[in-house]
Amino acid sequence: MSSVSSMSRIGINAAALYVPPYRVRLDRLATWTGADPEKLTAVVGRSFRMTGAHENVYTMAAASIVRLIVQNDLDPRRIGFLAFGTESSTDNAAGAVILKGLVNQALAQLGRPLLPRDCEVPEFKHACLGGVYALKAAARWLACDGRDREAIVATGDVAEYARGTTGEPTQGAGAVAFHVTADPALLSLDFGRMGSSSAYRTVDFRKPARRHEAEGYAEGTERLHDFPVFNGKYSTACYTDAVVQAVRSLATRTGAEGGMLAALESADHIVMHRPYRKMPSDGLAAIALTALLEANTPELGAWLQERRIDREAVLAELAEGRDLWSEARERGIDADAFPALNAALKAVRGDARMDALVKAKLELGAAPLMDLGNLYTASLPAWLLSLLETGAGEGKLTAGATVLAIGYGSGDAAEALALTVQPGFEAAARRIDFASALADGVDLDQAQYEALHDGRDVTLPVVARAPATSGGRFRIEKIGQTNTAAFQDIGIEYYGFDAS
Repeated sequence: MSSVSSMSRIGINAAALYVPPYRVRLDRLATWTGADPEKLTAVVGRSFRMTGAHENVYTMAAASIVRLIVQNDLDPRRIGFLAFGTESSTDNAAGAVILKGLVNQALAQLGRPLLPRDCEVPEFKHACLGGVYALKAAARWLACDGRDREAIVATGDVAEYARGTTGEPTQGAGAVAFHVTADPALLSLDFGRMGSSSAYRTVDFRKPARRHEAEGYAEGTERLHDFPVFNGKYSTACYTDAVVQAVRSLATRTGAEGGMLAALESADHIVMHRPYRKMPSDGLAAIALTALLEANTPELGAWLQERRIDREAVLAELAEGRDLWSEARERGIDADAFPALNAALKAVRGDARMDALVKAKLELGAAPLMDLGNLYTASLPAWLLSLLETGAGEGKLTAGATVLAIGYGSGDAAEALALTVQPGFEAAARRIDFASALADGVDLDQAQYEALHDGRDVTLPVVARAPATSGGRFRIEKIGQTNTAAFQDIGIEYYGFDAS
């Protein structure tokens, strides 16, 4: 196979999902906190998952990789690149190599070959975008020195917020693993149709290490916590701006006639980073309206005029060089960054033209995500998995279809990738088995949820044994406590594996 054809065919060959069993239903959370359950469902979803004291981001990501290998009968000896995208690392030195160690521990117990010694193990961090960066890095590696090998990309996170905050309903935990090859069965990446955006937003959404030293930070917990520092309204504005700029970048790089509008219309389906249910539809609506405004045909001009949309005012708010942080300092962190855009979106709500670009393109695979919560780096990958499996099962996805994936990471950066569904994808899509990954969920009551969240001792519901087809589960056996001149392991996690 030539280098050109190899590059054109690189993509996702197989995929797997893992989520921890402990589940919190949002209708129950609403009762406990006094929130409106119907509003939580409409805006956020149905439920989210939590890790127990025995799990962390490494156990989840490793479980997704083993599940990937077992369900697709992969040969680990072929893997030369194991990348990990996360913002929930518990070690500031080691990263994806921890996953390699856990996975090889499991493979040995399962009687399978191990990941090889000459396997690269990079970790990628940029908030919720780390997994997309890891996927692009794996594809580039395959196009260069890894052409005769294969790659695995793991994405995973623990999204947790202090109880009583606006972020509490948007918690979640889980991991997704991709098998990336030069002859993929599921999706190919088009290196010529990618767009990027990045801008430093200062106080968008951060996890500064020094916050743990601050008096009064997360006082209600008795464990190591990873609650972010964020400003909700400002963060939403940053998301909107970044995803618009990423799609604009994709349109500019392709140089196709029709710009952003052509990029949207050519996409059969769209998946996006999904912190909660409503955010992708709001973000894509901003992208779609920008695309329509920039197209500026006479017919569109009449459409805009009829709805009394100030084209120039909206486009000015979405200018590429806009400095949202400087404006926030001047006008206040909660000032509306997009008054003209929001007024325009309100004017076109329910419009058939907008629905065709937004609602219709976001539908496929969205329903199962209602029970995932926010998976940070694994959020967009999980939607891709759901789209593929749902599309195969319902006959709503066909070979050759284009999927536009729009990732986002706070702080901020965004990526837009065009993916093509491969011929015969259905068999690999069905092996994802999304339903079985969610099947062992056990509901927590209020006392159990609050104790687990805060790190207090609690008796949790019994979890069913992992089915043999899942590959098994990892656990944290102990955390090192020794800190002497002769030996140190303080804070280091030791792991075990249960095959079933």
